[in-house]
Amino acid sequence: MSRLSRVLPSERRQQQATRAMEISLIGLLFVGVERGSPGIIVNTAVALAVFRLPAVLERDYGLPMDPRLTLWISAAAFLHAVGTVGIPGMGWTFYKGLWWWDHLTHSLSASVVAAAGYTTVRAIDIHSEEVYVPPRFASVVILIFVLAFGVLWELLEFAIAVAADEIGTATVLTQFGVEDTLKDLTFNTMGGILVAIWGGIYLTDLSSAMSEKFARRDGT
Repeated sequence: MSRLSRVLPSERRQQQATRAMEISLIGLLFVGVERGSPGIIVNTAVALAVFRLPAVLERDYGLPMDPRLTLWISAAAFLHAVGTVGIPGMGWTFYKGLWWWDHLTHSLSASVVAAAGYTTVRAIDIHSEEVYVPPRFASVVILIFVLAFGVLWELLEFAIAVAADEIGTATVLTQFGVEDTLKDLTFNTMGGILVAIWGGIYLTDLSSAMSEKFARRDGT
């Protein structure tokens, strides 16, 4: 048994944690409906859809989504959704009441995006003889991918905030200004760096499985 296996909770505990977060989100969705809050409803509904993503990838595409990966993806979606709601009755949300919450969720979400980018790049590298991606260059690709996605996300937040202001409704995504955007991009980069360093350890099986899917699709 590796040191990491001794530190991490068991697979059963990871599955239980994922299920507990999913049940909590269902409760928060009802809170949003009761409050008539589009922001809560949209964010929790999207998070619940993300929770189903690992099962769909495993069932329909044959990709190995072990409890560790499932918990990673689910935690990113859960913490973002909870941040928009807070604790019912307290009158404030985690995003507005805890200065570090936004940094935490951006780093974790960016690491998930980086993991998707790393897995895809690595799978193409394994599958194609015409494509070779040196490990160091793969890290650069991951960081560029995360930064590009982060910029698109910030533009989306800004566009939704402007649209909500124009039609006089509450926004479903919060935009806190230019300084906050720069901080978001910084923490996005930190999430990408973590995956660039450790992605090869935790995402190898997933990359190999995706490469096999490419091979079957091409008939090779």
